[in-house]
Amino acid sequence: MPTTPKKPLVIVTRKLPDVVETRMCELFETRLNDDDKPMTQAQLIAAVKVADVLVPTVTDKIDRAVLTQAGPQLRLIANFGTGVDNVDLDTARNRGILVTNTPGVLTEDTADMTMALILAVPRRVAEGAAYMRDPDNKWTGWSPTWMLGHRIYGKRLGIVGMGRIGQAVARRAKAFGLQIHYHNRRRVSAAVEAELEATYWESLDQMLTRVDIVSVNCPHTPATYHLLSARRLKLLKPSAYVVNTARGEVIDENELARLLESGAIAGAGLDVFEHEPAVNPRLLASERVVALPHMSSATIEGRIDMGEKVIINIKAFADGHAPPDRVHPAML
Repeated sequence: MPTTPKKPLVIVTRKLPDVVETRMCELFETRLNDDDKPMTQAQLIAAVKVADVLVPTVTDKIDRAVLTQAGPQLRLIANFGTGVDNVDLDTARNRGILVTNTPGVLTEDTADMTMALILAVPRRVAEGAAYMRDPDNKWTGWSPTWMLGHRIYGKRLGIVGMGRIGQAVARRAKAFGLQIHYHNRRRVSAAVEAELEATYWESLDQMLTRVDIVSVNCPHTPATYHLLSARRLKLLKPSAYVVNTARGEVIDENELARLLESGAIAGAGLDVFEHEPAVNPRLLASERVVALPHMSSATIEGRIDMGEKVIINIKAFADGHAPPDRVHPAML
């Protein structure tokens, strides 16, 4: 009589949607994190010593210090997230550990939030909402000169990173009447450029001097760390806005705060920060900033889709097949 294959031990570092956790428990030997407290480094090391598969999130730092303590049975890190800058890919590869992510499923949600910030900052949406909720304020009615913002129709949007999310942002922005400009490592196809009526800039510096709104939609890699450096931020017009729903490390946050304080940049919409969960207090103190707690992908549908991707990657691996969403360092 054939023996039943041993189920892989899967350790999940944070609480996931119930439907995802239930399916994981049906398919694998699964250890969950019911209280959703982030694991310490010591807890992560303890996990990789025994797990066949680790399911971390983008806030779990799976670095060399953790991976060098991994047991020989750890062969897959199924990241719950699109970005993999939380995982030391070189060390994982050297130890024969596959890494997967969840691409594609967060595209529309992230693009929606990007568009929300593109609207919210110039139109002072957060300021208006805060005023109405403050019991110390008494709204006296409409005024022709109060709470004036700026229209976005007809303005130039400069997208930094024209991948899936960047293109989804461009489609939304085009519908709002924005002119699409972009900088990317590689120029997109002529068909995509025609669809989006997009202007390509090989030089990021040249694009930044011309656009009214900058949307950061590229991943965080060694090459994109502080891509919007102090020098490049100073190229922006004083009337320009910066929106970031990608990774905080892409922008020199201290310089951004300084330029906002001095009025050298008109405003910023930020869903991510350079040293999360710590947030630069100068940004939070600025009325020119709309700050959100890394929630651009936070939809019920998106989280379930992410979980399904993770399960598919683990199941393929457990069945002896190549996981469909394997991450290769050359892809980044």
